Amino acid sequence: MTEAATTTRPSEVTGALTTMPLGRALNAGMRAALAADDHVLLMGEDIGRLGGVFRVTEGLQAEFGEQRVLDTPLAESGIIGTAIGLAMAGFRPVVEIQFDGFVFPGFDQITTQLAKLTNRSEGRLQMPVVIRIPYGGHIGAVEHHQESPEAYFTHTAGLRVVSPSTANDAYWMIQDAIASPDPVVFLEPKAKYWAKGEVDTSSRAVPLHASRVVRRGTDVTLVGHGAMVTTLLQAAALAEGEGTSCEVVDLRSLSPIDYGPILDSVRRTGRMVYAQEAPGFTSVGSEVAATVMERAFYALEAPVLRVSGFDVPFPPAKLEGVYLPDADRILEAVDRVLAH
Repeated sequence: MTEAATTTRPSEVTGALTTMPLGRALNAGMRAALAADDHVLLMGEDIGRLGGVFRVTEGLQAEFGEQRVLDTPLAESGIIGTAIGLAMAGFRPVVEIQFDGFVFPGFDQITTQLAKLTNRSEGRLQMPVVIRIPYGGHIGAVEHHQESPEAYFTHTAGLRVVSPSTANDAYWMIQDAIASPDPVVFLEPKAKYWAKGEVDTSSRAVPLHASRVVRRGTDVTLVGHGAMVTTLLQAAALAEGEGTSCEVVDLRSLSPIDYGPILDSVRRTGRMVYAQEAPGFTSVGSEVAATVMERAFYALEAPVLRVSGFDVPFPPAKLEGVYLPDADRILEAVDRVLAH
């Protein structure tokens, strides 16, 4: 877990393009935000001297000091409550929740205070708080360390919810989230912390809340977010070998959702499959499927299908391969929509 170093090796840099893991891209994005605005603060358990469990904040305390990068007690409700107070005082706190399952002690602060204060004050109070949450599976962890709690937050009015799937998105989206006047739940696919990709440090590719087509195709639209985007791309490559052309759309923003690229794609392909790690019942995939059925019904040649984790608690590490959707399960859904 020490691969996400704080500096980029010179051999990996060519002009404005830098190759780095997603975790290091987050580190670089937060460094840029800290350097640009003295009101930006980082807070969390062991994020300072240790650099976080995943080393995403490694080196930032040494560079910006203990007043800007704060190690906190193990008390998520207190961390988020303190961040709310700091935001009221004009700061821009960035809170790290160490693992996805640890967010629930602070859930009340997020949903009943942070999400509502701007509305409660009729816009007089802004809440520029970012809550970083490593989420999802694929790392063989124990209970409370592998969950996909995104639906809780997308259901809560007043929160913005985003999730990058690439290093380039991680670099720019964390900066855009910190610059937002509204609270942002920033979901980081922990399985992708060490996945390398090109980062263009000179310009943003797309805005924070934009969906994006990451692979063109003509027969079926595949949609997902976070780590699942990689699995969708794997499935699309396998499908191509069997003569099926799949278009892949990375949701990127879970709330609000940019439906334009999704609907445009479905109107061309006539078929859609949504894939996610989270359970399927009342999920992000449910909302996307329902909206596509409402807004592109007459373009559909088959019902929208969802591939998801099962509606059970996230299982022990030995069973995560059964629980998490893989390329085979996605391809099975592709076959079903094509056969309809």
